[in-house]
Amino acid sequence: MTVHGLVVDVVRKNIKNLHLAVYPPNGRVRVAVPLRVNDEAVRLAVISRLAWIKRQQAKFAHQERQSVREYVSGESHYYLGLRYRLNVIFHDGPPKVTVRNRTTLDLYVRSGSDTAQRERVLLAWYRRQLKTVIPPLIAKWEPILGVKVAEWGVKQMKTRWGTCTIEARRVWLNLELVKKPALCLEYIVVHEMVHLLERHHNDRYAAYMDKFMPQWRLHREELNRAPLAHEDWEY
Repeated sequence: MTVHGLVVDVVRKNIKNLHLAVYPPNGRVRVAVPLRVNDEAVRLAVISRLAWIKRQQAKFAHQERQSVREYVSGESHYYLGLRYRLNVIFHDGPPKVTVRNRTTLDLYVRSGSDTAQRERVLLAWYRRQLKTVIPPLIAKWEPILGVKVAEWGVKQMKTRWGTCTIEARRVWLNLELVKKPALCLEYIVVHEMVHLLERHHNDRYAAYMDKFMPQWRLHREELNRAPLAHEDWEY
């Protein structure tokens, strides 16, 4: 749907109320609409929020954004919400990453390694770090939510921070979460686990989130806050 020159994605769902959202990085507008609501009502709802939509899009447009990483000394890289300076060290031993003084990531690689090889080493380290913090979070929230996660994993995803396969009770988490603050990771873990109680992002789902994690909207905002990567995800 186009409203005053603004392209709006309209998704009809079995929900009670209309939900309008603006997503980073480019300010895409999406409206989740109850099945009974007609297009004209949707159009009027968007018009009534045009000023707010424009403010959100302007905010995303002016957020700091990292360039494509080259994995060279001096670059900024993020780990658990903190900014680190990358220090590439060439040596003859096995590749590894160490954290120094909460300011520097020392990346040890073999002489002559190219960008792709250096990236693989850092991503493998990121994956190992993330996999150490996920199990305690799942164990913490299973008794609180009254659900059981049968399987979980980490993978790189282009458009989602996480997914949940209801039937298999399987949760997947985006590797990029290792760069975000710990509370953002915990929010996504809870977000996906709550899908074991309610499949859809409807009012019942929001009520569960309000009950179990009252500040979840603040964590969602932090998740999408600057600095954004050169590619970004939505939630």
